[in-house]
Amino acid sequence: MRLSKSFVPTLKEVPTEAVIPSHILMIRAGLVRQLSAGIYSWLPIGYKIIRKIMDIIREEMNAIGGQEFHFPALNPKEIWEQTGRVEAFGDILFHIKNREYVLAPTHEEIVAYHAKGSLVSYKDLPQIWYQIQTKFRNEPRPRSGVIRGRQFLMKDAYTLDRDFAGLDVGYALHEKAYKTIFNRCGLKYFVVGASSGAMGGSKSEEFMVKSDAGEDTVAHCEKCGYAANAEVAQSVAEPAKKHTESKQPYEISTPDVKSIDELCAFLKIHEHETAKSRIYMHDGKPILVLMLGNDEVNETKLGSVLGGNVRSAHPEELKEITGADAGSIGPIDFKHRIIADNLLKDGNNLFSGANKNDYHLGGIDLKRDLPTLEYFDLRTAENGEKCIRCGSTLEVFKAIELGHIFKLGTKYSEALGVNYLDENGKEHPIVMGSYGIGVERIFACFIEQNYDSKGIVWKEPLSPFDIHLIGLNMKNSEVAKTCEKIYIDLISDGYEVLFDDRNDVSAGFKFNDADLLGMPVQVIVGEKNLKDGNVEIKNRRTGEKKVIALNSMMDQLQEPF
Repeated sequence: MRLSKSFVPTLKEVPTEAVIPSHILMIRAGLVRQLSAGIYSWLPIGYKIIRKIMDIIREEMNAIGGQEFHFPALNPKEIWEQTGRVEAFGDILFHIKNREYVLAPTHEEIVAYHAKGSLVSYKDLPQIWYQIQTKFRNEPRPRSGVIRGRQFLMKDAYTLDRDFAGLDVGYALHEKAYKTIFNRCGLKYFVVGASSGAMGGSKSEEFMVKSDAGEDTVAHCEKCGYAANAEVAQSVAEPAKKHTESKQPYEISTPDVKSIDELCAFLKIHEHETAKSRIYMHDGKPILVLMLGNDEVNETKLGSVLGGNVRSAHPEELKEITGADAGSIGPIDFKHRIIADNLLKDGNNLFSGANKNDYHLGGIDLKRDLPTLEYFDLRTAENGEKCIRCGSTLEVFKAIELGHIFKLGTKYSEALGVNYLDENGKEHPIVMGSYGIGVERIFACFIEQNYDSKGIVWKEPLSPFDIHLIGLNMKNSEVAKTCEKIYIDLISDGYEVLFDDRNDVSAGFKFNDADLLGMPVQVIVGEKNLKDGNVEIKNRRTGEKKVIALNSMMDQLQEPF
């Protein structure tokens, strides 16, 4: 590929709209250009890398028996209504043409639709179907470049089995294939337990990359390897204080005290002597959730416990439900269901709101005063707490999700009537699994892990070119002639070569572009070395340079450093 005849619009300055390294470098290196918020065009070199990633994914999916499809991105809304996911996805789902159609963010419904009436016998199962397709999600705040956009490329795969034992096999095949894909792409990653969210299902795991640019929060134990998305992570933390004797509830005037920290400062107590109350609406009915001190309600865990539709109560609803505003709400005399986090179990002499503005209650004994109270794991694990598995210290950090695998079970087949007949002619719903990989996220995560102050540092197999051939002063006939021969010889030997044959830019400009674009090896042809029959080669990753004889260059490039 000759740079003089190619569209590679590199930039010297950092683009104002980019914040994270991968986004900055993708734009500066001329790999992508933004069309609108969360919508990007892939330029020639960028799309070349995308194709390499897709080839790796295809090879590994085919190796486990996957069959490639191409489902339409435009779906009739009525199919999605049958599974309840129009409501589950909410505003993230794009609607078009008087809301009769949706742009698919994933394709479980369409896979089930095509399986219905086609996979009719147990002899037709199992099946692995996959595609690499453009997806759409109406992200309210697109960010981090291609990591969270409104239009993106995803590999989504689906297993269709006769039973859950078959699903286990298909799930294990995909878990192994995903590890191979990410290893081949040169990524450092880890696997965490996760929530299935709007996908549904019984088991879910995410493949994650540690990054400050991540939109997910992960808890990880370095010692035993425990890892989980914060949506489901557990930890060992100090429980509520338990006193030998319990006081009777008593009212305390607490003017202008709204938060746990303010209450602790006012009463000179520890936060583990307090119970924070949060009101949620569950299928239209109020429910009070009690948390220890400043612990936050993990709303994913809460949703898993309660099922149905759950949302925080609006400020105007609080007064109607409890008689008080936020900051003064408590469990005593609350007329509806109450649940609490496990750390509060059997706590006594606790302080909480009195359901009366500017007042709190002390002396609360949960076992005595709330005998029907139910306990669950409802809190968000915090950095520095103890690992639930081995007791070592947990680290909680940001991470980028590369891929996500789900055991869906029969959620979609039951909703859409996708059944098969067993050996005895008995009808059963097909058991499904779903497996996604963010193609562009692999690209971005590789850059997040492989860059320096000068630009991207590529390595095989994702590097768009093996060698960056740089001709200095191409107006010199000897340099131009030598570069042409090297270019032809390298291509003949099977190398992918990016040839900077431009004669209207300086040597410094060419060197900066070469380091920015980041090909593994640079071959530099200049008048000074050429007079002695030499060329220079440079290892982009280490910066090491060598002057070698031109007539031995082809041999030395096999192991240049």
